[in-house]
Amino acid sequence: QAGRLGVALLGDAGALPSSLLSFTHLTLGPHSRAMRHSLPSRLVRSPTVAAPLKGFGVRCHSLGGSSSSSSSSGSGKAHSFGDFHATRRTVTNVGVGFLMGSLVNRNVSASAAKIDVEQLLSDYPWPDEFPFRAQDFGRYDESRDTNFYAEPRFVTHIDDGAIKALTQFYADNLPASGQDDVAILDICSSWISHLPQGYTAGTISGLGMNEAELQANKQLTDFKVKDLNEDPTLPYADNSFDAVLNAVSVDYLTKPLQVFQEIERVLKPGGLAVMSFSNRCFPTKAIAIWTETGDPDHVLIVGSYFHYAGGFEQPKCKDISPAKMPFFGGGDPMYAVYSRKARTA
Repeated sequence: QAGRLGVALLGDAGALPSSLLSFTHLTLGPHSRAMRHSLPSRLVRSPTVAAPLKGFGVRCHSLGGSSSSSSSSGSGKAHSFGDFHATRRTVTNVGVGFLMGSLVNRNVSASAAKIDVEQLLSDYPWPDEFPFRAQDFGRYDESRDTNFYAEPRFVTHIDDGAIKALTQFYADNLPASGQDDVAILDICSSWISHLPQGYTAGTISGLGMNEAELQANKQLTDFKVKDLNEDPTLPYADNSFDAVLNAVSVDYLTKPLQVFQEIERVLKPGGLAVMSFSNRCFPTKAIAIWTETGDPDHVLIVGSYFHYAGGFEQPKCKDISPAKMPFFGGGDPMYAVYSRKARTA
């Protein structure tokens, strides 16, 4: 019943609002119970000295900028776990125990230090081997994604401020518009790619799940329909693209390491890969380690994909969350984790 309720709540709208996501997360019991484990023992190379911070839990619910324990939309309350407030670019009074993914119904080990989200990936001491297990990429709804995405959703999954921030990040970091020898690939694409208005390139390819959405995307020069969770191979030649983009969809990849290896393959040497995300999601389709961790954890998770895929420079994070308005708070937080393909083997 909980699963049916969660799917019914999604409907044709965008990612789930926080108030509903909190409810569905609490009711999606089998998902949480199956994935209840501790990331610190696997993602942290050595133990960190930290004191327990009682009253806080991390789960897929805090979506509105004021709260950052996250993974879906709007603004939310932590209910019996207590509210968790975060400033832009920093997570206040939460230490590495939180960052490494303390899960639902667990106390969070924390230090009193403020942690700059943009510095999390700087010289991070990654374990020798990819630390995640197959069940970390399980989802509450394991039915075929082609069924879930069969009907087009002509909606935006982040708010206007986050869209504007992402578009500006693209404007600042992608090759200049109007170059015929530039090729861009937008994976997990839909009816909008969030590129700057009027941006053109010789090739802007889209790879997504719904043909009607891709047909409606006027910035694409071509598109293909493909489910990367069924087959993570990108249907493009080696060294084809100057940039590969993924907007607010990295949390749905069940074979992320293979996808990132493919991204590295199709990028030209020095080419840019950008994974952007907020704290919105379709909770029944997002992977377990995403729904049960917070925004700083998500930065580390995506950074680990770049690191363990191989062939990339050290990944970086940019907090592009819109500035908060006094007394009114802010909208959706927004992050970009990005890297370039190494120029030499």
